[in-house]
Amino acid sequence: MAVVVILVLLALGSVLFHVLSPWWWTPIASNWNYIDNTIIITFWITGIAFVAVVLFMAYCVFRFRHRPGNTADYEPENRRLESWLATGTTLGVAAMLAPGLFVWNQFVTVPEGAAEVEVVGQQWLWNFRLPGADGKLGTTDARDVTPENPLGLNRNDAASLDDVIVEAGELHLPIGKPVKVLLRSVDVLHDFYVPEFRAKMDMVPGMITYFWFTPTRTGTFEVLCAELCGVGHPQMRGTVVVDTEDDYQAWLAEQQTFSQLTASSDGDPTATAVAAAAAQSEAP
Repeated sequence: MAVVVILVLLALGSVLFHVLSPWWWTPIASNWNYIDNTIIITFWITGIAFVAVVLFMAYCVFRFRHRPGNTADYEPENRRLESWLATGTTLGVAAMLAPGLFVWNQFVTVPEGAAEVEVVGQQWLWNFRLPGADGKLGTTDARDVTPENPLGLNRNDAASLDDVIVEAGELHLPIGKPVKVLLRSVDVLHDFYVPEFRAKMDMVPGMITYFWFTPTRTGTFEVLCAELCGVGHPQMRGTVVVDTEDDYQAWLAEQQTFSQLTASSDGDPTATAVAAAAAQSEAP
């Protein structure tokens, strides 16, 4: 009987722990309510299955407990029970998979007109890049990564010259506009994750991965790395600030382009020429 009581308390305690727990998600700040709903659906399906299995075990332990003089009848086949279990399991798995497949379709389908922002991860900080006046990001190459050019931008690509560079600082985004986040790592596996945005994606060296979201409320949100990327992993933090349109434009006007950063860091004739070419390309 002690085992029966323990199993029943385990099932009831698990339910009470969830109902009374003070821990829950941070308030969402993006359009990805679908992800929250999918997790909740999966939780309830698996939770109900867990409680049912544990209580069934408790019932079996009690119902078929050892009693002097009783012997068991060996009945290895029960088609009715097997059919019921197969049907229930199939319906449960389908109920968990269907919402996830729907959300994944939304997740990989970037809306037209979404602004592009690049996030570059390296041990152990975040760098960001936004398109300049030409509206597109320039090319990059891992062979161009240097202390003076940590993002590896191609100096010979005119589209790179006016790219806005934010090194280890705050990334600002305007509220209410979809953003396609391009992810790149220059060393090891990272994962760009803002809990309030819900959506995230791995950053794989040698690849450009992506995800998209639409910020739905203003505020300052912490960036975490969701992959174990080395001894400094817990300190790999950053900040994303969601602004009103006016505040975002004011912040953007204060940022430096690749050519400006190159000119200020190098101070040589070549860098000056690059900056002059970028300024000419930005002129109306």
